[in-house]
Amino acid sequence: MAILTKPLAALAACLLLATAPGASAQPARPTPPTVGGPHDFDFEFGDWKCHLSRRLRPLTGSNDWVQYDGTSIVRPWWTGKANVGEIELDGAAGHLEGMSVRVYNPATHQWGVSFANSAVGTLGSAMFGGFQNGRGEFYNSDTLNDRAILVRFIFSSITARTFELEQAFSDDGGKSWEANWIAKFSR
Repeated sequence: MAILTKPLAALAACLLLATAPGASAQPARPTPPTVGGPHDFDFEFGDWKCHLSRRLRPLTGSNDWVQYDGTSIVRPWWTGKANVGEIELDGAAGHLEGMSVRVYNPATHQWGVSFANSAVGTLGSAMFGGFQNGRGEFYNSDTLNDRAILVRFIFSSITARTFELEQAFSDDGGKSWEANWIAKFSR
């Protein structure tokens, strides 16, 4: 469980430091423990169907979700030590297009995962982490509605034909997490 407990402690410390009197408005970027390998994302290469459930107003107490369906394709770069994933989804709340860029750092044995959506047009700051025992966990700090939050991605239920991805936010230093993006992929 080191992949879960060490990042949460580091993230909580980052959030506390970032919200201390006199701290800058932008939280420090957390650094999870060293895990993973350069071929952790190989399972995801190729074409996928995707069903996404997205919470409309995270961390507000709302439980309103919207559903999307679409496709995803992930292509390797640098013989698998980097990759780009593209996702295109449609649902009652509209059309989503996104792109993730993942790069493996051999010095730290971690992945940096950045995401961009076509509506915003900028590449977000990287989340860091890796895979252990068939589960990937990635963490970062961010802001939501001018509040410092923690962000977590979890890749789970990985098989040759399926996997799941959950994004969750925490506004209490990682004591509790609220899922806001649950994607199920299948071939």
